[in-house]
Amino acid sequence: MRGCDTLVVDMGVLGPPAIEPDLSRQTVVGTVGERIEALAAGGDRGRAVAAMTRGVERILPELHAQGRFDGVIGIGGSAGTTMATAGMRALPIGVPKLMVSTIAGGDVAPFVGSKDITMVPSIVDISGLNRISRHIFVQAAAAVVAMARAEIPLPTGDDRPLIAASMFGNTTQCVDAARKRLESSGYEVLVFHSTGTGGRTMEDLVAADYFTGVLDVTTTELADELAGGVMSAGPTRLEGAARAGIPSVVVPGCLDMVNFWAPETIPQRYRSRRLYRHNPNVTLMRTTPEENRELGRRLAERVNKSKGPAAVYLPLKGISVISVAEQPFCWPEADQALFGAIRKTLRPGIPLFELDLDINDPAFAEAVADGLLRLLGHETSSGQHPSGQLPS
Repeated sequence: MRGCDTLVVDMGVLGPPAIEPDLSRQTVVGTVGERIEALAAGGDRGRAVAAMTRGVERILPELHAQGRFDGVIGIGGSAGTTMATAGMRALPIGVPKLMVSTIAGGDVAPFVGSKDITMVPSIVDISGLNRISRHIFVQAAAAVVAMARAEIPLPTGDDRPLIAASMFGNTTQCVDAARKRLESSGYEVLVFHSTGTGGRTMEDLVAADYFTGVLDVTTTELADELAGGVMSAGPTRLEGAARAGIPSVVVPGCLDMVNFWAPETIPQRYRSRRLYRHNPNVTLMRTTPEENRELGRRLAERVNKSKGPAAVYLPLKGISVISVAEQPFCWPEADQALFGAIRKTLRPGIPLFELDLDINDPAFAEAVADGLLRLLGHETSSGQHPSGQLPS
């Protein structure tokens, strides 16, 4: 393929393979204790696909660790996409991964997960070659070859420890200012957009030991998890740093909002709620006092699992751009419900700083950055915070 060696893995179950593979289907399912003859004879497609998925998930990382391939390309319909992308998600970030799929034009989040998988719509079904599929397949092959051959420039002398930070459009000013302060102290800051995928990716990389510290300013994905928004990062959001014992600063940033797509996609039960058109494709719903009490409890309970140093910071004058005074999501009762639940639930020993600032005030950004630096063992210019308030 374009001057590259290939390693063909057969993921079929029924019928003979179209070409002679380098790794047979029996080899793949054998890694998880299954026999291809039994799967074929059983006639249960769902069971066969599940077994093959587990096999691909196991064998691809093993083959990559052995240096057997530099990039991976898959072609298939819904079942083929399920199997191939499961193996791709098991590979490290940076390994080229490309999937030509009949379902690539729809919601591919379950297939991509938190990994760097390129999805290419097949346009036509995967059924032989024709004037359209030839173009798609040739270009897909060229793309994965180019990815594998790309020379990634390595930074010279940049071995700075990494810090993860979470951000949204509504917290950009805070995170940008905090990032500059952390980088001036010798760290490199990787910023993740809190869109569900961003939060999951950050959590996965924290668990994989990429980071020295976490500045979790934008925990809005908890609100989507609670209310059924479109940007939930799942029930383990906020637990990565806690379980890994990595120093972390947590802020209830943007917990005033739940994310939906265009207004017509909002569930009927929410259409009388306080809504804000963020852009033509995204509509925000204001969280209620009742929801905020639950969100505060959940945030604190997850921080309570921290095995390492952690601190929580509350911006008392607004947790997003649109929740400050005279903005559409300003709702003091909802904010107080959130803050009260955090105060009540956070376990002793985890510092809670309450600052009479809004989240995007430069002084708040300075406070959270300095707070993380202190947790990382740095001396900062002042042990006091801008409000003069000590941990509660």
